[in-house]
Amino acid sequence: MADFDDERIASLKERRKAAILDRLLTFTGLALAGAAAFFPWYVFFNADKFGINVATSGNSRELPDWPARNVFSVSPLAMVNKNEADKKAPPIDPLTTATVSDLGKERDGRAIQEDQPFPGKSSFRLLHVSNGRALIEDPSGMYVVRIGSILPDESRLATLEQRDGKWVIVTSKGEIYQNN
Repeated sequence: MADFDDERIASLKERRKAAILDRLLTFTGLALAGAAAFFPWYVFFNADKFGINVATSGNSRELPDWPARNVFSVSPLAMVNKNEADKKAPPIDPLTTATVSDLGKERDGRAIQEDQPFPGKSSFRLLHVSNGRALIEDPSGMYVVRIGSILPDESRLATLEQRDGKWVIVTSKGEIYQNN
C-alpha cells in the first residue's frame, strides 16, 4: 500500500508540474497576443518615430531650393589614359570596325584635325522653370539645372527666358528648348 501511495504522490506532482507549465504557456501566449494587438496602435500614435520623413513643400508648384547638379555623360572610351606605354601605340578603333585614325598624320602638307561630333541631337526636354532653376528630363533621369550648369548635350545653360508666355532654355551652342 505504501508503494501505491508513493505512485499516487508522484502522479500528483507531475500533474501539478504540467498544470504550472500549462499556465505559464497560456500566460506567455496571452502576453504575446496582447503585445501584437497593442503594437499597431503604438505605431499609429507615434508615427514620427516610425513614419517616412517627407519634405514639406506646401501646396505650391515651386521647385525646392536645392543646388543645381551638373549633368555629365562621359563614354569610357573618351576617358584619358594616363599610362605612358599605351600612349605610344597608334590610335586604333576598339570597336568592331577596327579602323585606324588619321589623327596626327599629314595630308597635303598640313596636320589633320579630326572633330568627331556626338551622334544625333540630345533628347532632353524642359519641364518646369522656377527660382532661376529649370527642371529638365532626358532618358537617364530628371535634373535641376541653373545658368552655367552642364546639360546632357554637353553644352552649358546660357539663359532662362520667357517668350510668348512659355519658358525657354538657350544653351551655349545656341540651341533653344521650349517648355511644352
